[in-house]
Amino acid sequence: MSLMPPVTLKEDDNKSQGVERSSECLMTSQETAKEETPMDNLLLASQTILESAQKQGRSKCPRCHGSRMFYCYTCYVPVETVPTRDIPVVKLPLKIDIIKHPNETDGKSTAVHAKLLAPEDVMIYTYPCIPDYEEMRHEIALIFPGPNSILVNDIPLSLQSKCEKNVSSDKDGDSAMAPALKSARLESGEDGSVSEQQVHSGSKNTPLKKIIFIDSTWNQTNKIVTDERLQGLLQIELKSRKTCFWRHQKGKPDTYLSTIEAIYYFLVDYHKEFLKEKYEGQYDNLLFFFSFMYKLIRNARGSAGKE
Repeated sequence: MSLMPPVTLKEDDNKSQGVERSSECLMTSQETAKEETPMDNLLLASQTILESAQKQGRSKCPRCHGSRMFYCYTCYVPVETVPTRDIPVVKLPLKIDIIKHPNETDGKSTAVHAKLLAPEDVMIYTYPCIPDYEEMRHEIALIFPGPNSILVNDIPLSLQSKCEKNVSSDKDGDSAMAPALKSARLESGEDGSVSEQQVHSGSKNTPLKKIIFIDSTWNQTNKIVTDERLQGLLQIELKSRKTCFWRHQKGKPDTYLSTIEAIYYFLVDYHKEFLKEKYEGQYDNLLFFFSFMYKLIRNARGSAGKE
């Protein structure tokens, strides 16, 4: 019996140390997870209006009068509890067309975020409604991975190659060259080459004017991406990044981004690698709604896990 107290004390000490170590590991794990969350490091406008609207619950759309939270996903406008003046407006260096699959659920799509936050630069179309791109194919690119896709930093060389082919064809009098390539707006030298300085002449003079994104589940994209109206466009693939989207597609890797994430990450890469300008959060507000919803869901799940 006399040996029990020391043993008990030692066990208590071990338990105490174990609790301390567990607490330290938990805090370290939480801090690491927080640091690794890209949503926590954005330069965003105040989200106070969203916090207020979230407490008030669903509100009416000023156009269709439907009951919505934060914004109407069919009219592309904020609800009555979220005044338009309190929503940030993002100016983009390129125009963006979003081709939405008809079976994509409007309420689950993040494409509307882009339209709400960059209304002058974003258009949304529902397939099979696709604009006629024939006359401006040399100014448009499709964001989608494929065997012929390139990365953002390869855009200048790809454009240069197209221009050199165009100049060469003009010299040879090749009338079979597509009109779109003949009208490529890059000035070439006497030898038909295009310098890197000319390619990187800035957003105002860049031959790339519009980017197309497909808004659908990955299983539905094939019907749209193989449409003949999108064939022959410069195709760009994004660098691999992990999604923060709470509606993860079953059986798909975490590098499959939501539409608004894809738009955001493309523009960040485009700004740094094509325009060669320092990125200082110019497009972070594209994630204004997305980041707020992400944090709400993350906190809700965290609270549920503690119970």
